[in-house]
Amino acid sequence: MSLAGPVHHDIGVLAAGSQLRMYTRTRTKTKTQTQTQTRTLNQTHTKMQTQRHTRTHTHTHTETRARALMLLLLAASTVLFTANTRSADTRSANMQSANVRFTPYETRLVLEHGPWPPRIAPDPSNRVAGSASAARFGQRLFFDPRLSVSGTVSCASCHIPEFNWTDRRATATGLADADRNTESLLNVRFNRWFGRAGSTDSLWAASLRPFADPREMGSAERHVVALVRSQSDLACGFRQAFGASPSVDDDDRLLSDVGKALAAFQARLTTGRTPFDEFRDALARGDRRAQSRYPLAAQRGLQLFIGRAQCALCHFGPQFTNGEFDKVGISVRRPDGRIDWGRFDGIKALQASRFSLTGRFNDDPKRATGESTRHVALTTENYGQFKVPGLRNVAQTAPYMHDGSLATLTDVVRHYSTIDAVKLHLAMPHSHADPGDDLPARPSDLILRTLNLTEGEIADLVAFLQSLSESRPSAARRPAATPVCR
Repeated sequence: MSLAGPVHHDIGVLAAGSQLRMYTRTRTKTKTQTQTQTRTLNQTHTKMQTQRHTRTHTHTHTETRARALMLLLLAASTVLFTANTRSADTRSANMQSANVRFTPYETRLVLEHGPWPPRIAPDPSNRVAGSASAARFGQRLFFDPRLSVSGTVSCASCHIPEFNWTDRRATATGLADADRNTESLLNVRFNRWFGRAGSTDSLWAASLRPFADPREMGSAERHVVALVRSQSDLACGFRQAFGASPSVDDDDRLLSDVGKALAAFQARLTTGRTPFDEFRDALARGDRRAQSRYPLAAQRGLQLFIGRAQCALCHFGPQFTNGEFDKVGISVRRPDGRIDWGRFDGIKALQASRFSLTGRFNDDPKRATGESTRHVALTTENYGQFKVPGLRNVAQTAPYMHDGSLATLTDVVRHYSTIDAVKLHLAMPHSHADPGDDLPARPSDLILRTLNLTEGEIADLVAFLQSLSESRPSAARRPAATPVCR
């Protein structure tokens, strides 16, 4: 047996084993690489999935945040809208609560006290009523003390511009003490009757009355006529106003023309708008915001005025007066014991006047302006009646009543709240009574009655009356230096 055979066989076996090991290692290496690659791919895939998930999560988070922000904004907008709505509702509610609620009927009553200023109607009885030159002449006459017999008293001695054209006295004082309180001349052009008792029926006739009263300007009718004829400045002013020289043979014609010039001036004395007028107009157009600017106390007082207090039965219309006469609950007996019969004596004086609208000095050719005068009847009902005054600027014209016996508006309201029915309806069957005689009472007509207002209601009514004062007081109209008249 040879040694080569077995050696060769062993080498083959060894080679085959080596190849097997190499193959095994190669397979193992390849498998390892494949596993590595697989792990790498898996890691890459996982990373990609992680990144995708991260992006998805980030996107989802962003969307969530955006959605949350939108919801937050929507909620904020809703809250803001609700707050604004509630605020508007609150303002509206506050505005409504700041106003007294007037029923449709009450609103109609309020609206009847306007508008202001009213339409200016011409005066056919006075041919120079709208003349500027006549008004200038009348103004000069009004402030001229030469027209009194003493040369010391003028119309402006009682009708003082700075005092709202009254004098702040209980009763007037001219050359002597008079019996009645001085009326303001503001808005006098709107009157139907003139004087506390209605003794004249035109503004120009009323302007002549002080000349005939010895206590005021001293029975000065003839004196005034002579003065206008003799004084060059007055004669010149007359020519400018009337286009002719003063009459030399008709004293009453000349006197009536003096009254017409005085009336042309006084007709221009009107009040401006008041807080009440602003409220009244706001009520007419339904403007609650403007209404709320009117004091609440004045609103309550207005509601009383047109309602339970019944003030508007007599004080109605833009001027707050019916222009007529009624009992006022003030004693007709004067401090000296004499009786002031008011309207009864006024009608007698009117019917006896040569300057009434039924006479020849009425410039209205048809005498239509004298119709009311022709129908005035003298009855016992007129005893103790006095004119219902207008109430514009009433807070500026104390003291009050025809005799000046009530010092303040509070006194006036309290007087009517606790009015004495016996005093209210005093009457006598004849025109005069002897001092000391008792005056019998007569049945009540129930126009005025006891109200028993509370102190708060009295204060509210006063607040309303104060709101009738013009917001911008009219300037006093004293004449400048008298111009040279040529």
